[in-house]
Amino acid sequence: MKRWSWLAVGGALLGSLAVAWSLLAPEPQEPIRIVEPATLSPAAVAGKVAYEANCAGCHGQTGAGTDRGPPLVHVIYHPGHHADAAFHVAAKSGVRQHHWRFGNMPAQPQVGDPELQAIVRYIREVQQANGIMAERHGG
Repeated sequence: MKRWSWLAVGGALLGSLAVAWSLLAPEPQEPIRIVEPATLSPAAVAGKVAYEANCAGCHGQTGAGTDRGPPLVHVIYHPGHHADAAFHVAAKSGVRQHHWRFGNMPAQPQVGDPELQAIVRYIREVQQANGIMAERHGG
């Protein structure tokens, strides 16, 4: 390979590593301002109560994140990348660290299926209020 080719490969590799590192960087570094919808659906109202009791300690009020857990109102959690089922699996089985450097999320066995459905509805409505919509994964 010619020298300029190796430089291009090296530059691309460094760029990829920088992107990967930015996804793993602890966030939020500054408080994220989350807008909660003026009105929530009845399911989301129930979800907010369940979220505050079970999720807010790590994921912050309205999903803004804390130093213990990532923000859920973030583009990485849009429905095209993390379907609703991903939230159910995370709560039921826990999840290994993959987007952030907060460590593994333990399972939350105290949260039942009806509560999980309501929590996801709440998260999705808050995401929408903050302009986070489904995007094609990888696109």
